[in-house]
Amino acid sequence: MFGLGTQELLLILLMGGFLFGAKKLPELGKGLGQAIRGFKKSMTDPDEKELSRQKDDGETLNEKKEIGEARP
Repeated sequence: MFGLGTQELLLILLMGGFLFGAKKLPELGKGLGQAIRGFKKSMTDPDEKELSRQKDDGETLNEKKEIGEARP
């Protein structure tokens, strides 16, 4: 993981514990996880989702028009 060994990760965790305190570390981890999750979500192309949604809506409208035209 990023070229860090277990000793380096342990040292980083210990330094984080000293700097922020044991009570703050879970909150910081949660915030970091949410930030990473949000970044990954924003990296997906929302335009594709929107285009497929619009396509589905257009097909639904066309079906409604066809049903309306078929009625006497």
